[in-house]
Amino acid sequence: KWFYLCFITIRLLLLLLFPYNYLLVLTVATQETDGFRRFLRSAKHFNYTIRVLGKGETWKGGDYMSPPGGGQKVRLLKSALEDIQEENKVILFVDSYDVIFSSGPKELLKKFQQAKHRVVFSAETLIWPDRHLEDKHPHVREGKRFLGAGGFIGYAPNLKQMLSDWSGADSDSDQLFFTKIYINPEKRVNEVMLKFEDGRVRARNVLYDTLPVIVHGNGPTKLQINYLGNYIPNLWMFETGCTICNEDLRPLSGLQSEYPVVVIGIFIQQPTPFVTVFFERLLNLKYPKNRLRLFIYNQEYHHEPHVRTFLEYHESEYQGVKLIGPEEDIDPETSRDIGFDMCREDIDCVYFFSIDVDVVLKNRDTLRILIELNKPFIAPMMSKPGRLWTNFWGALSADGYYARSEDYVDIVQGRRRVECISLGLWNVPYVSNIFLIKADTLRTDLKDPDLFESETLDADMAFCSKVRDKGVFMFVTNMHTFGRVLSTENYQTNHLHNDLWQIFENPVEWEERYIHENYSKVLKDGLIEMPCPDVYWFPVFTDVACKHLIEEMEHFGQWSGGGNVDKRIQGGYENVPTIDIHMNQVGYDKEWHKFLLDYVAPVTEKMYPGYFTRAQFDLAFVVRYKPDEQPALSPHHDASTFTINIALNQVGVDYQGGGCRFLRYNCSVTAPRRGWALMHPGRLTHYHEGLPTVEGVRYISVSFVDP
Repeated sequence: KWFYLCFITIRLLLLLLFPYNYLLVLTVATQETDGFRRFLRSAKHFNYTIRVLGKGETWKGGDYMSPPGGGQKVRLLKSALEDIQEENKVILFVDSYDVIFSSGPKELLKKFQQAKHRVVFSAETLIWPDRHLEDKHPHVREGKRFLGAGGFIGYAPNLKQMLSDWSGADSDSDQLFFTKIYINPEKRVNEVMLKFEDGRVRARNVLYDTLPVIVHGNGPTKLQINYLGNYIPNLWMFETGCTICNEDLRPLSGLQSEYPVVVIGIFIQQPTPFVTVFFERLLNLKYPKNRLRLFIYNQEYHHEPHVRTFLEYHESEYQGVKLIGPEEDIDPETSRDIGFDMCREDIDCVYFFSIDVDVVLKNRDTLRILIELNKPFIAPMMSKPGRLWTNFWGALSADGYYARSEDYVDIVQGRRRVECISLGLWNVPYVSNIFLIKADTLRTDLKDPDLFESETLDADMAFCSKVRDKGVFMFVTNMHTFGRVLSTENYQTNHLHNDLWQIFENPVEWEERYIHENYSKVLKDGLIEMPCPDVYWFPVFTDVACKHLIEEMEHFGQWSGGGNVDKRIQGGYENVPTIDIHMNQVGYDKEWHKFLLDYVAPVTEKMYPGYFTRAQFDLAFVVRYKPDEQPALSPHHDASTFTINIALNQVGVDYQGGGCRFLRYNCSVTAPRRGWALMHPGRLTHYHEGLPTVEGVRYISVSFVDP
């Protein structure tokens, strides 16, 4: 109770002390009338923040008392709310032509808080536009009885939920739309909320301020009762967190051959980055492979080499493998039903573990953890880095799509109020991407075919709808960190190693794949060597990054001739030419700039105090040295403030000789380490040459930074 009161008090204080940061006034005005100017004048007097919607649009909503209605306002408001992400943002939506402010935001927010509701409408004496709805309006002891659409206030997420059903025309009635929400008990603001007391959780009827002994959630309120059931009676409390998470477990410790047999369904439905890494992580699951059977569905020809390579080396390690390739032309919905059947029809199958290829399964114990929790249907919580996105929904809108539950953000971020950790098991209406389901459940409650088919819903939503209809609870757990889900929206497949281009879309995965494991020590522990004066040497690339860059350039194949005439550069003439391929030739210049900015600039600023770089470059390229082609490079200055030179292969293994000599200091680096960068001033002080490569082929990546 104390935590709850603190939370409410803090939020109220923030709203009252900083009202201008938490309140936004939205209004619709297609024309600048005198009444509109009066409205703005009064708003400016009290320092309200105003956003005007619909400027320049033709008004199609009629006037107040005659049809058509003001549906145009609802459309504009719904669109504006989509851009507002702050959870605590309070929105006041009012008319403007006939409205004047008479007090400021502080008083407005105080009265809104005192109302103790997430959305508050103005009230009217007369009912409009449909008098036949009068009997359906709740009776009130005092005040006006009927809803008015000319002004209301509420938190942005709640207003978004309220408007989620709007699909009307501009000429439809906004008043009638909001009235029907108000008089519909299923759509009205929920009357039941959670009440946290000392060592106790109860449901509170906010309409009558009562504490029910029995909470009945029938019909359309089943989802609400599922939500309440995550807490009541005392399933989750501030003092203890989850009280049932360690009950009815299925321990696997000490078992080996007796591990339950699991069919793992792997689904590749679209071009996806880091598929090779996905299979590496699958191999590293801590679960006996002789108790695993694989069902692999691959719809993409692009990923056939990845699947074939995995199976070529590892198929024999598993109890069995079934593969459906793109040539079989089986749709994704049918493939998932086939995967379920593989488990249903196998008498030894105990679980079906469904995982999409865009899942980054970091926790090697994931399968064991889920099995030990012993639920008919359970999913590990997965998120997308930097986004409030997860593989579950906390609530559903009236049309069956996403809606945000009150506790969604707390579950995603692992918190529930001020100092409490919101970890546990949560019964939710929707999961995707990855889940574990008992074979017995597939053979009984979910035995029907075509679980993923629907004429109106996407396959994932259709499946979850049918699971809910069968009364199977879909649990999600956030008690461990399991991994994340990749972004696949902008993945291109026109390169040899397309994952190199993922530094923007999937930066976390890109870093794990391509940045040296000791790079963090460069900044934290000073893992930087200085082989020559003002020449710094530090690890930056993994072996995979080096290999992929070399192969990408050789695949492109358009190496320069090494002559002075070079139409690729400004002026068309190169004083000290190399045989190379520029990053922009392979479309990698933007990604390379991002790499320099994120991983080289911090080192530059650490080692050259007072210098701050924007990591701009005119020239960034991969150089190839061969004894019979171009073995060395004559002495020269670089056209840069500083230069980055990264060794892409290994001296003594891939080539002999090579290195860099700084003439002024008579200092040479003759044993470059693969993946390590040499950083040195470019012009004026560090006159240098490339030492001869006498055998093999040497590759380096060079960037002239801040020319």
